[in-house]
Amino acid sequence: MKKVIVIPARYASTRLPGKPLMEISGKPIIQWVYERAMNSALKDSVFIATDDERIRNAAASFGADVVMTSPECKSGTDRVYQAIKDKEADIIINLQGDEPFIRTDIIDSLFYEMEKERLHMATLCCPIEEETDYLNPNIVKVVLDRYGFALYFSRSPIPFFRNAISSPNIKNQNQQAPPASELKLSKIANPKCIYKHIGIYGFSRDFLKEYVAMEEGVLEAAESLEQLRVLENGYDIKVLITDYNGIGIDTKEDLEQAINFMQ
Repeated sequence: MKKVIVIPARYASTRLPGKPLMEISGKPIIQWVYERAMNSALKDSVFIATDDERIRNAAASFGADVVMTSPECKSGTDRVYQAIKDKEADIIINLQGDEPFIRTDIIDSLFYEMEKERLHMATLCCPIEEETDYLNPNIVKVVLDRYGFALYFSRSPIPFFRNAISSPNIKNQNQQAPPASELKLSKIANPKCIYKHIGIYGFSRDFLKEYVAMEEGVLEAAESLEQLRVLENGYDIKVLITDYNGIGIDTKEDLEQAINFMQ
């Protein structure tokens, strides 16, 4: 089977404009991601998909293959499909262009499981250990069924542990529920079901084509999480659990954290 990695990258990021070209240790973020992808043992090819000449020129400077896509793409996944629709590709990995520290074994684990289990879609998660991560809306959480498939993704802290609230117990139905900010992980007896979603996706070609034809979902729009479109349409997403806890660059603070990590 032909295995392809596509790295969607756009310049006009809402929270951090121009982030693919921002540098960590003298190298643009998009180059870090591309070099990690190129180290995959199972990939057949790697493409950067963009609609911006600045990103194309930067990618060309470090020898990357670039596919120009429409600026009208609504999501990274739409951009990925545009990049591969005229190419030979059976399993496609959508590797976010803001994951500069992604491990190559993580990429290959997705390729392996996608092919072995004949999955139509898969992604990754890791355990959450920090209370700040659990409460941070920029960190997406996922809850799984006992077979490793996603039940839901959310920016809210899920699952919600009622007994981990630091405020006094609610005594009657007329009292207001305490805010999520009062949740304390230290009060959770078994926190092993708290997972952070890692934004890398594997798709079969047929399902990727079907996905981009689906209408945006209500929950997808509410949470601004495109993977919810899959669940809203009744499809499964296999979620592999890993010990990798990457630094996705979404904000200026994330960038500073990544820079400090490399020093």
